[in-house]
Amino acid sequence: MATVDYRSLAGDILQGVGGEKNIASATHCATRLRLKLRDDARADQAAVENLPGVITVMKAGGQFQVVIGNNVPTVYAELGKITKLTGDDAGGNDEPAPAGSIFNRFIEMVSAIINPIIWPLAGAGLLKAFLSAAVQFGWLDPASQTNVILAAAADGIFYFLPLFLAITAARRFKTNQFTSMAIAGALVYPSIVALAAAGAPVSFAGIPVVMMNYTSSVLPIIVAVWLQGYLERFLNKVLPSALRNFSTPLLTILGMVPLILMTVGPVTTFVSQGISAGVNGAFGFAPWLAGAIMGGFWQVFVLFGLHWGLVPIITNDLATQGYSLLSGPLLSAVLAQAAATLAVMFRTRNVARREVAGPAALSGFLAGITEPAIYGVNLPLKKPFYFGIAGGAVGGAIAAIGGSAANAFVFPSLLAIPAFTQVGNFTLQAIGTAAAVVIAFTLTFFFGPREETAAAVASVEPAAASSVPANAAGTVHIVAPVAGAAVALAEVQDKVFASGAMGKGLGIVPTDGHIYSPITGTIKAAMKTGHAFGIKSEDGVEVLVHIGIDTVQLQGRGFESAVTRGQQVRAGDLLAVVNLDVVREAGYDTTTLVMVTNTAQLASVDPVTGGTLALGDTAITVQA
Repeated sequence: MATVDYRSLAGDILQGVGGEKNIASATHCATRLRLKLRDDARADQAAVENLPGVITVMKAGGQFQVVIGNNVPTVYAELGKITKLTGDDAGGNDEPAPAGSIFNRFIEMVSAIINPIIWPLAGAGLLKAFLSAAVQFGWLDPASQTNVILAAAADGIFYFLPLFLAITAARRFKTNQFTSMAIAGALVYPSIVALAAAGAPVSFAGIPVVMMNYTSSVLPIIVAVWLQGYLERFLNKVLPSALRNFSTPLLTILGMVPLILMTVGPVTTFVSQGISAGVNGAFGFAPWLAGAIMGGFWQVFVLFGLHWGLVPIITNDLATQGYSLLSGPLLSAVLAQAAATLAVMFRTRNVARREVAGPAALSGFLAGITEPAIYGVNLPLKKPFYFGIAGGAVGGAIAAIGGSAANAFVFPSLLAIPAFTQVGNFTLQAIGTAAAVVIAFTLTFFFGPREETAAAVASVEPAAASSVPANAAGTVHIVAPVAGAAVALAEVQDKVFASGAMGKGLGIVPTDGHIYSPITGTIKAAMKTGHAFGIKSEDGVEVLVHIGIDTVQLQGRGFESAVTRGQQVRAGDLLAVVNLDVVREAGYDTTTLVMVTNTAQLASVDPVTGGTLALGDTAITVQA
């Protein structure tokens, strides 16, 4: 398969089914290209089946299904380059849109884009926390060159965050990642940062441009890469092939950089200026209200980049009067989110989430660095983020009533508390901060989501956690992702899986709707419909977990995915929750397939042949 020319394969498939005009719609699932044909008689099934890279062809559910295997997204993408079938008109996308509200889909998108860099963010946040402690306690001279170098190591990823997000957003929106990085680099270019800091009028080709600081920002580059995808696809279609390779990046960069500077900057600036005016006015007649807004919504402002409208006011206040009332409630805002993250660490049964939550909470408490906590824990889980807002609002209101303010520009954190002791009533600041922490922690601990793994059900099914064997050298144990009756692959009611064309494996008729990872590794594919996941272990074993037969047709109804592509999982981490009754009532088989898709590259793959499996029992033994 590695030598297959996927662009040629897409063209050959197109020709084999009677051309673009004979295809009503095109989508894909985890293993196969799904085409709805206008006239089945015009398709040459045998010719398509014999194409290099095609495993087999089957007709089912009113579809002409071309089985490609793990590389089906590549073929689908190539099909989109030569036809108009994979756009909105065809009703197909690389991954079906997730169910839920627009806000939930927005959170899922932002979380998925940031998730691949959560660990570097957490590590850098901890380094920043340790440096802050070292400076605070006099262990390190803040003016020393050592501190400058270490601070650069800690701050680099946060300052240049748009560059990192450009890469992950490019993967999400299928754009040229180096072009995306070029756009991000322009946004944080020193001269652009200087223009924003100077505050002087700026124009581009005679058009006024309202500048903002894009360093450490999240949404501007995500919006830029999303728009870049549309522009690139348009240019690739209209430009001659001889010019496309250099002209598409040239025109994309030339168009996107000024566009973002002239749109995102002004919109963000005008909104943030309105918020600033409102909050400043509220401090005059209702300090508690202003404190509640700042304490509750500061992290929301940061998420949308709106805080840049407040930072100049804070710095100006510090310069003119030695303190800023706007900063008083921020201690509650930051520590409330850190407290919610800490509660997740104690409450969650998801090992991967706990490993992120611990250092994220520590960096939030000690250094005021909340990016790992917000994007890696609280925002994806939603409730902890809301509970952090609630705690911050209460604590911020109390602090504002006492007139608390910082007399220096600091990241609100435990180590920065001395900056809040000189102005206003520090007792009320301490009470407000404590209230924020207690409220956020308590609400999250008792009412937050309790993510589960196989270990979480050990008290009900002891074998689930204890039966996962250690991997001997060269031996990989793939465990049952759900309890149920084992079904030999040949008996599975799907021609492709039953034939072994996708590799060796087995089916399990599930007794429960919680589906867990059968192996430790990286999520390489996660269908948004929640019905199929591809996982690659560190040993190079590629496993497909396919929940139900032909359940892609449900378009996510009854399924809730718990992981995203690129995420690291351990055997026993939750992959998805499925309502088995919904699947059965829709007329679909619930048999869950566990397949080793790169069987041909391994020494041996031996699935169990029958009987009943408990969650966590060895289902397949692999000799790598």
